[in-house]
Amino acid sequence: MTTLLHVPNDALRAVRIGLRMSQDDFAKALRKAGTELGEPNEASKRLVQRWEAGISRSPRPIYARALEKVTGMTFEALGFAPPVPTARVTDDGAGGHDMEPSPEGVSAASGSHQPDTQKVTENYSGVWLSRYEFYSSGRDSTFEGKHYVMLLQHGNRLTARSLPGASSNPGSPLTLDLTVDRNVVTGTWTEQTANEGYYQGAHYHGAIQMLVEPTGRRMSGKWIGFGKDFDVNSGPWELRLVDTSTTKATVERYSRRPE
Repeated sequence: MTTLLHVPNDALRAVRIGLRMSQDDFAKALRKAGTELGEPNEASKRLVQRWEAGISRSPRPIYARALEKVTGMTFEALGFAPPVPTARVTDDGAGGHDMEPSPEGVSAASGSHQPDTQKVTENYSGVWLSRYEFYSSGRDSTFEGKHYVMLLQHGNRLTARSLPGASSNPGSPLTLDLTVDRNVVTGTWTEQTANEGYYQGAHYHGAIQMLVEPTGRRMSGKWIGFGKDFDVNSGPWELRLVDTSTTKATVERYSRRPE
């Protein structure tokens, strides 16, 4: 008998927590968004739980559009995979609500890859202060960017999303998708700059590699990314743990501009 292997969607969970919504609140927001889009849906708390647990990785288009409207993020950035040609099932398994994972024992999001079973003894989940430095050729000066991010861990995967209003440059959300191997953290970063800021809503992304200090409370290293003149830039980046809690109260406490 084939056993389905589900990888939790930490990206979606991080975004929901960042919006200060319970699973029930999130489902209500999706239903409201569907009505506003002219395509009502039946989003429920149980459906949100299925998504976050990784049981379903490819929601139907009406849910995809509602998810993007509620979160302001793309379908892929929310940790979902494009729909695959497999049988649809409802919350009760009767058919019609959502896409079921691939019948070959592999979740739709992971394709032919098996989930990483590497053991990780540390748990890095919590609120971290992210700080990086970058040089602006247009202003001939070095600046820094700060964000409070909610970091969630599943196995050796780390997903971080900036909290609402928690940026030194208001309106510049940050995303980090990382993996940890012993004390080495490697992955990618994405930042959407503020529409009213110097970079006028430009979208930046790149790679990052950091080392975790023995205390497990600080990661430091370098980022790399592309500049406007087709050059490759880099600079220092660090994460400092400020709170191990992931509760709604903690999210509210750090949903503010870093000092």
